[in-house]
Amino acid sequence: MPDPDIAGHASAPVVRYSVAEGAATLTLDSPHNRNAISSAMVHQLRAGLDAAASDTAVRAVVLTHTGGTFCAGADLGESSGSPDEAAAQRTHDMVGLLRGILELPKPVVGVIDGHVRAGGMGLVAACDIVVAGSRATFALTEARLGLAASIVSLTVLPKMTPRAAGRYFLTGERFGPEDAAAHGLVTLVSEDPATRAADVIADLRGCSPQGLAESKHLLTMRMLDDFDRYAEGLAAQSARLFGSAEAVEGVTAFLQKRPPSWSPGR
Repeated sequence: MPDPDIAGHASAPVVRYSVAEGAATLTLDSPHNRNAISSAMVHQLRAGLDAAASDTAVRAVVLTHTGGTFCAGADLGESSGSPDEAAAQRTHDMVGLLRGILELPKPVVGVIDGHVRAGGMGLVAACDIVVAGSRATFALTEARLGLAASIVSLTVLPKMTPRAAGRYFLTGERFGPEDAAAHGLVTLVSEDPATRAADVIADLRGCSPQGLAESKHLLTMRMLDDFDRYAEGLAAQSARLFGSAEAVEGVTAFLQKRPPSWSPGR
């Protein structure tokens, strides 16, 4: 059952929260939009992180999903045609979510066995350890919609190798779990990611809370410095792009399942 505080953010919970054996699990469970990042999802994930932070029985957090898609990126249906203020607020909320994962004084383990797109890449990169299954695929698709991976660059760029980032930020092409591991986005690849992640959690349970918190701070403090330096400008860029004519065409074409006006397929 979802935590009451988490469920209270929406009429239908899109994130499930549970605690077992020293780990809090946040499960993205919004099949109607392929676990796209809606306002409800952001608020429920933040509530789950807060619940895990305050629970002394929780040593680590698992971020995972139901269905064949971990996260399809931003909820474009929610974003389409929104006023500038709403777009700016969603961008601000996404910055806060990614920062919340980095600032959580407990390690976050991503367990991914499905498709990861756009904003979902930011969530994966914010995790401290990521275990991916053979069904996982990854893509930064923003450039194909007239957008850029503005906010997610804050977590993705520090994790991926520069050459890989240059390729995938610009082409939007898909890549699999083995490439994701080679490029630094994924820690481990397994045919049974849930079982492999359970082994990782068992190792984390053997560490002290203070040791984990201080070690995680070493891993995230430079990324958080980048949030302080760049997040405001990147948020402004994201909001501006979402309101641009080119992005409106790209998002509309995507929702209508047709090539955009700039595509050679037109």
